[in-house]
Amino acid sequence: PAVREIAAKMGLATATKKDSQGLCFIGKVRLPEFLQQQLKPKTGNIIEIAADSSLYSNIEAPRYSSTDEDLHAFTRAIKYQESDGKKVGEHSGAHYFTIGQRKGLNVGGKAEGMFVVATDTITNTIYVGMGDQHPGLLRNGLFVPQADVHWIREDFKLKIGTERDFLLRIRYRQALANGRLYQREDGIYILFENPTKAIAAGQFAAWYL
Repeated sequence: PAVREIAAKMGLATATKKDSQGLCFIGKVRLPEFLQQQLKPKTGNIIEIAADSSLYSNIEAPRYSSTDEDLHAFTRAIKYQESDGKKVGEHSGAHYFTIGQRKGLNVGGKAEGMFVVATDTITNTIYVGMGDQHPGLLRNGLFVPQADVHWIREDFKLKIGTERDFLLRIRYRQALANGRLYQREDGIYILFENPTKAIAAGQFAAWYL
């Protein structure tokens, strides 16, 4: 109750939400094991995408641009197809994997480790790249729909059509990174000063002054 009261005073959306029912409430079980218990295995292809693929031609493009065309281009996730690479193995379910994951792929014979760069649960395909610096792991930015944006400090809230530099992180305890927020009518576009690794749908994005 005390936490809810504080959250309400701060205007946080979580103040009126139900208590968390996350994995911490089901006991000592790892996430992959829990998913395997709940979801049926389904064999699919593992496709390796070459580091020099033309899909990554915009990774090193200038990232700070306020044109809507550039904002969409720099924050759009790549849509992979199996024809973009070569099959290097099979997996038991794309829903068991997340971007940046290395363990559990069981793809051998490579000079470096293989990392998940994308998953497609519709086609049940995993796309991987060799090495932790593979360009498929890097993104210039991300997009947060307006419905998911919350400002704790309303006095810093950006007006539509404006932009501002902030310190950013997308993972717990991640080092803060420089970036710029662009407020548009449909939401906030975030561009990083340097490409950021393993951006995945469903992550939070936090910005600070």
